[in-house]
Amino acid sequence: MSREFKPHPYQHDIIDWIATHRRCAVWASMGSGKTVSALTALEGLALVEDVYPALVLAPLRVARITWPDEIKKWPHLNHLRTSILSGQSLEKRKRAIDKDADLYFCNYDVVPWVVEYLKEQGRPWPFKTIIADEMTRLKSFRLRQGSKRAKALATVAHEYESRFIGLTGTPSPNGLKDLWGQAWFLDKGERLGKTYSAFEQRWFRKGFDGFSLQPLANAQPEIEDRLRDICLTVRGLPVDEPIYNNVYVDMPIPCRKLYDEMEKQMFTEINDHGVEASNAAVKTMRLLQLSNGAVYIDENHNWEGVHDAKLDALDSVIAEANGAPVLVAYHFKSDLARLQYRYPKGRALDANPQTVKDWNAGEIPIMFLHPASAGHGLSLQDGGNILAFFSLDWSLENYMQIIERIGPMRQKQSGHDRPVFIHHIMCRNTVDDMVLDRLQSKKSVQEILLEALKARKQK
Repeated sequence: MSREFKPHPYQHDIIDWIATHRRCAVWASMGSGKTVSALTALEGLALVEDVYPALVLAPLRVARITWPDEIKKWPHLNHLRTSILSGQSLEKRKRAIDKDADLYFCNYDVVPWVVEYLKEQGRPWPFKTIIADEMTRLKSFRLRQGSKRAKALATVAHEYESRFIGLTGTPSPNGLKDLWGQAWFLDKGERLGKTYSAFEQRWFRKGFDGFSLQPLANAQPEIEDRLRDICLTVRGLPVDEPIYNNVYVDMPIPCRKLYDEMEKQMFTEINDHGVEASNAAVKTMRLLQLSNGAVYIDENHNWEGVHDAKLDALDSVIAEANGAPVLVAYHFKSDLARLQYRYPKGRALDANPQTVKDWNAGEIPIMFLHPASAGHGLSLQDGGNILAFFSLDWSLENYMQIIERIGPMRQKQSGHDRPVFIHHIMCRNTVDDMVLDRLQSKKSVQEILLEALKARKQK
C-alpha cells in the first residue's frame, strides 16, 4: 500500500547531501530509509538536470525485490519506470537493458556483462547516475587486481556518468583498509591515494605475521578528515539496542576428544572416516563444524553428526519464545540439514519472494537463513523480533546485516513497540568464543569511524 513520504530530519540530511554532492557516499545505519531518501533526492534533481536513466547496483535479492518494492510503496515515486536486469536469462536481460526506463536494477555480478554488452553493441554508456547500494561490494577494487565486477565498473565510473552515489551502513566491516576501493569510485584516488599501494604505505604497516595490515596511530583521524567532505554519516532514529543473550552448551566428552585432536593434531577420526585439515584456515572451519555438531568428511560436503547440544539449546530458545516466530541463522549446509530434520515445520529462506511475504504475515514459525544471502535489504521485522545464531562466521558485515533485518530501527519504523532479542548459541571453550570476540573487536573500529565522520554541519 502506498503512503505519503514524510522524511525524518536525518532523511532530509541525506536528500540534501546527495543533491549538493555529485559524487558522494551516505553511511546510514541499517533500516534508516536510505533507499527512499536516495530516490527522493534524484526526483528533486531531475527537475533541474538529467539524472535518468540511473543504474542501481545492489546484492541480488535487493536488486530484484527491495528497490522495486520501494517504487511501489511511495506515491511520489510510482511514476518511475523500472527494468530489472538481475535474476534473468540472457535473452530476458537483453530485453531488460533495451527497455526504456528511468531506473535499471542490477546485481553486482552482472556489471561485467552490462559493460561488455553495451560495448559490443557500439552503444555509449547511457546511465547518468550510478547508485551503488551496499557499496562495500566494491572494497576489493585495485587498479591491477581485485574483483571482475569492480574492475568492470571502474572502466565507466569516471568516464561517462555524471553522478555516483554510494550507500551502506557498514563502510569498513574489516577496518580502515576497506575504504580505499570504495573511495576510488568517488574521487579516483584523490583523497586516499592514486593506488592501493600508496594508501597502504602511507597509513599502514605489516602485522607481526607478515601479511595482515595494522593501521598507524595517525591513520584513522587523517583518513576521516580526508573523507569528511564526500561521506555523510547518519545515525537515524534513536532506538534501543537489541537484547543479547549468550546460550552456552557443553560439548559431550567423546566429542571434546575429537575437538582436541583436531585442534592439536589437525586430524581426527569420526566413524571410521579420517578428517584432516591442510592448514590453519581449514582447521578453524573443522573446529566450527565440531562445535555445531556435524563435520564434513569429504570434499563433496558429506557429513557426520557428532552431537546435538546446540539443537537442544535451540529447543529451549524456541520454547521460551512461547509461540512467537524465530529466525535461526546457520553457517554450514550440514547445519541447515539438521535444523530442517529437527524442526520440520520450519522453512529455509529462498529466492522466492513469497517466502518473505509468508514470514512477515506470521505464517512461518521458524525460518532458517544464511547471513551471506539473507542480509542486505531484506525487511523481516513484521514477522518477528527474535533471532538465534545457531552458528557464527567471521564476517562482521554479515553479522550486523542479518541482525538489522529485524533490528530495532526497522521495528520502530514499522510501528512495532517491542524489543529485539539476539541469542548466540555457543559451545563452551571452543572457537565459537574466538569468533564472537573477533566480531566485537572489529565492530569497535567501525563504530569509532562512523562516529568521527559526522556531517560537516555539526562542526
